[in-house]
Amino acid sequence: MQVISELSQLLFPTRCYGCNAIGISICSNCRREWHPHYYLTHIQGLRVNSAVLYSATASKIILAAKERGLKGADELIIEAIIHVLSRANFDKYNVRLVPIPSSVVNERRRGRSFIPNICNEISVRTSIPVIPALTIIRKVKDQSTLSAKARANNMRGAFGIAENIYPRGELILIDDVVTTGATVSEAARALNSHGFTVLGSVTACVAQPLR
Repeated sequence: MQVISELSQLLFPTRCYGCNAIGISICSNCRREWHPHYYLTHIQGLRVNSAVLYSATASKIILAAKERGLKGADELIIEAIIHVLSRANFDKYNVRLVPIPSSVVNERRRGRSFIPNICNEISVRTSIPVIPALTIIRKVKDQSTLSAKARANNMRGAFGIAENIYPRGELILIDDVVTTGATVSEAARALNSHGFTVLGSVTACVAQPLR
């Protein structure tokens, strides 16, 4: 088995998720940029708690997880979100995690539900329940090339509440990155309008300043 592992490393060497350098999954230079701290942002009254400032390195790590399905990149995101959950002072609440869902098209293309999968693993490690309360009820555009105003318009009315989900506990929205806040703001609005209590959002990354 060791021979096979060594041969595999020769043919398919491990590369850093951030800079693609051969060596380990995240090099020391990229680790300096992906080092979980605690950042608090308020978006339209919603408290957003994040671990890492969004950067070119962070973007590559997110894409390695989201688009390439690399487990090591998933692990970095999971650890970052758990770090924030431990710092955000939710202990006095009966919290539940609500993942921001992907569109059906993206789920099919990736072969999985990215943030729901991340949430489920976080739940296993923290014992915080997951409530898959949100669904996407209409087609939305890719947000990456849109302005802040266009993102808000794109997400307006995009979320609905899943069947047989009822208000209980206090909810924490979970996502990979917040850039303008359009997605988490609309998700919170949808939940609040149906009687849920949203405490805030936790993301792995946050753009500073928000775009």
